[in-house]
Amino acid sequence: MRPTLTVFTPTYNRGYILPACYESLKRQTSKDFLWLIVDDGSTDGTEELVRGWIAEGAVPIRYHYQANQGMHGAHNTAYELVDTELNVCIDSDDYLPEKAVETIVSFWREHGSDRAAGIAGLDIAPDGSVIGTPLPEGVAASTLTDLYGVHKVRGDKKLVYRSELTRRTPPYPLFEGEKYCPLSYKYVLIDQLHPLLLLNEPLCVVEYLEDGSSLNIIKQYRRNPRGFAFFRKTAMTYAPTWKERMRETVHYVSSSLMSGNRRFLRESPCPGYTVLALPAGLLLYLYLNATNRSTTLRTGKSAAKG
Repeated sequence: MRPTLTVFTPTYNRGYILPACYESLKRQTSKDFLWLIVDDGSTDGTEELVRGWIAEGAVPIRYHYQANQGMHGAHNTAYELVDTELNVCIDSDDYLPEKAVETIVSFWREHGSDRAAGIAGLDIAPDGSVIGTPLPEGVAASTLTDLYGVHKVRGDKKLVYRSELTRRTPPYPLFEGEKYCPLSYKYVLIDQLHPLLLLNEPLCVVEYLEDGSSLNIIKQYRRNPRGFAFFRKTAMTYAPTWKERMRETVHYVSSSLMSGNRRFLRESPCPGYTVLALPAGLLLYLYLNATNRSTTLRTGKSAAKG
């Protein structure tokens, strides 16, 4: 019998931290899940580690290896492979509370329908504190955009999606030489279809490690300007307020300048906003370049001392 939920984990050379996620899956009070591991080109022995777990048979595991494409490329593969009703991404440096699967499946069975995109639940720190703010009381469902823009929720939330919708929306684009496109691209598109059901319960324990993408977002911004510019065009198109649209447009200008795209004004879905955003976008571009140079200098000095 096919399980209800796929827990998928993109991983790249994270074999040293992956066992914590595995152990949390072994402790789940509900076994109504499959663990899909998308190995994005690891060279640290991750495959041997996972093969050992598969042999143990304590958790149903599907392992897929691919050449390195970056986080969003691993998400593309996961969404192609998922064949359960629901899916949730648990990053390699995160793990699940022991009742997470039970909470997700029972809540969905009671409240889920084809009018909902899935579930938004809470991320918590290892000490049990909620990351950011709880979800709004008395609100049964919301798009992710409104959750942050209207209800003023802060901090990462754990998103469980109907697999039909993650398959239906277009994949993340892959740009040569880049390894990241904001994952929010797909979430914004799914927002246009259905809202998420809100569940004020912890679904994931999150640790922000120094080599994680969350703490390296500025570096990602500089290294992947085409991916960020692509996302900004989607965010501009569906921004709920003019202030949000202007903010996204400023970032679009900055990313486009960083990628050397001289056609960005012509390619913009909001050309009027783009003209207005030119000065601020240029300043952001100059600031990020200056930050990059100062970081390079500091790194070089440290290397020289070492």
